[in-house]
Amino acid sequence: MDVDSQPTMEETILVGDDLMMGPPSPLIPPEIASHVLEGVDLCDGILRNLFLCLQINDIEPFCQDEIAVYRQCAEKRDKELRQRLQDSEHKLGLSMPLDEAKERAAQLESEVTSLERRLILASGIEGMEGFRQRWSLHGRLTDTKRRLESLKQGMENKIKDEPVGGSTAKRWSFW
Repeated sequence: MDVDSQPTMEETILVGDDLMMGPPSPLIPPEIASHVLEGVDLCDGILRNLFLCLQINDIEPFCQDEIAVYRQCAEKRDKELRQRLQDSEHKLGLSMPLDEAKERAAQLESEVTSLERRLILASGIEGMEGFRQRWSLHGRLTDTKRRLESLKQGMENKIKDEPVGGSTAKRWSFW
């Protein structure tokens, strides 16, 4: 086979900014962190190896394997954390007293509004710093909206499951 007929693949060199692909890692609210984080690989050992490689080699091209392995681990971790956050909010909507769940929903709605305003303000910031702020805010906004959606779905399911009339007393029938 002719060497010229083989497909060529360009080699891509990963850098630290390649870790900013996709949404940023989700922020975990302290009140639900214990169940959301339980059993999740936080990639801390892999991150430690990446930092050690960067410290030893001083430049990213010599740490390609470490960057790739960390990116893969972080993507898997973040996906799992997002799902757990949504599941946790859904369970809260189902289990909390309705007044408390409504209060939590109002807090999340307020946070969404605040993040939207901050994102608008960040649109005026130029360069890499502007990009980083918009990237971070957009990720937080998306995650918060999804959490709010899950909480509301849990609340709706709870309302649907509650008996009509509010009484759970057994009704007796003589027939």
